[in-house]
Amino acid sequence: MRTVELLCSSELEAAVRAAWDRLAAAGLPSLARNTHPTNRPHLTLASVEEFPPGAEQRLADLCDAALPLPVRLDRVAVLDGTAPLVWLVHPTPQLAALHGAVWDVLAEASGARSWHLPGRWIPHLSLALRFGGADRRRARAVAGAGRPAGAFVAARSYDGDTRTISELTTACPRSGG
Repeated sequence: MRTVELLCSSELEAAVRAAWDRLAAAGLPSLARNTHPTNRPHLTLASVEEFPPGAEQRLADLCDAALPLPVRLDRVAVLDGTAPLVWLVHPTPQLAALHGAVWDVLAEASGARSWHLPGRWIPHLSLALRFGGADRRRARAVAGAGRPAGAFVAARSYDGDTRTISELTTACPRSGG
């Protein structure tokens, strides 16, 4: 699996990491417990089995041209399916355009994950995975009712087979943004 992900500015990343920490401190599921070095707040634009030839450079060029992209978070919610706890991202026209352009580049990719496709995609930053039967009301209160703002400032691709990342922008920050 390969992804296209947008990374948060330092202030937005700090707000999400603080929510992760509050959830963990309250004994609730949280991505704060994932200590893999690639774990950081991000917005997934696309997920496919593998990139078609030449796609990585085209994606890098596209992201370099589109970023930074201002963003404001919306409410905390639980999504269907695997039931992740997420902070919804307010979908701006610029974000929707970038998402569509990414999928134009990946039109020939195999194994597209349907939940990231245009028309089905719900932009969000994950707070906890497989939230399932955990206390949703308490989690929303603990995660925070604020609506942080910031920007998406860099892009990367995660390779699920090797558990490594590739930078898709020339100024991809390694921590903070």
